[in-house]
Amino acid sequence: MAEPLRKLVEAELGQPVDPRVAAMAEAIAARHGSSSRAILFYGSCLREKQLDGLMLDFYLIVSDYAAAYDKGWLATANRLIPPNVFPFYHDGLAAKYAVLSEADFHRLNGPETRNVSVWARFAQPSRLVWALDDAARGKAIAAVARAAPSLLGAARPYRAGDDLEPWRHAFSLTYSAELRAERKGRSGSIVDTDPERYRLFLVPALDAIEPGAAQGEWPRRRIEGKLLSVARLAKASLTYAGGAEYIAWKINRHAGTDIELKPWQKRHPLLAAISLLPRLLRSGAIR
Repeated sequence: MAEPLRKLVEAELGQPVDPRVAAMAEAIAARHGSSSRAILFYGSCLREKQLDGLMLDFYLIVSDYAAAYDKGWLATANRLIPPNVFPFYHDGLAAKYAVLSEADFHRLNGPETRNVSVWARFAQPSRLVWALDDAARGKAIAAVARAAPSLLGAARPYRAGDDLEPWRHAFSLTYSAELRAERKGRSGSIVDTDPERYRLFLVPALDAIEPGAAQGEWPRRRIEGKLLSVARLAKASLTYAGGAEYIAWKINRHAGTDIELKPWQKRHPLLAAISLLPRLLRSGAIR
């Protein structure tokens, strides 16, 4: 790992957050007991000062899945199709958090996986809002520092343009490799919300691209990514309390749709997820 990039990542992860965010992170860690290693706060809420009424996003990093759950099937689901995602409420705020083991978090931030979902997210700003100890903090920082080089390495070659074009190009590719509920153009707006940050990170991230890192493979990434997104959607309908309502809320919020679930869909979330998918694909609400 290139030291200049690690220092940038460590400084960014250490920036302060709203005290209520830190308190919620501590409560999430307590929920999973001694398995909890670190918690990262990410997503659009990083830029918001008014958190009421929003859905905060966290990643909980655990030592291993068996220790994180009192139900074996949840550990199995997390291991086979990571991550598991759960709702959480604390002190008047709502959140969802994803669970990954330290080993999976390290692997999924790196170029050894074609799955874009983790390294695409952590190439963006995030905050390390809770860590068990210095060792856990160091592992989280090292894993996040792999994300931006993985993103930029996979996206080569870049189109001609300004010094933000590599980021715009890379994010547009990752959005094409998942079922996304965001409106068209969202991948470019990620960069435009904080262009100076991406300019600062560009050269250190390019210098930290790991030797032999795979580039291209985007047709295969798209096929595998969309299939994995469908599997995660189906799993979330079972593991996430109110899974069908959550899926409908997420799509409505990001795609500007107005999906209303029928009573049978609320009672049978897996069937609801399957029944909604063809309609959403046809309408372009997810791509």
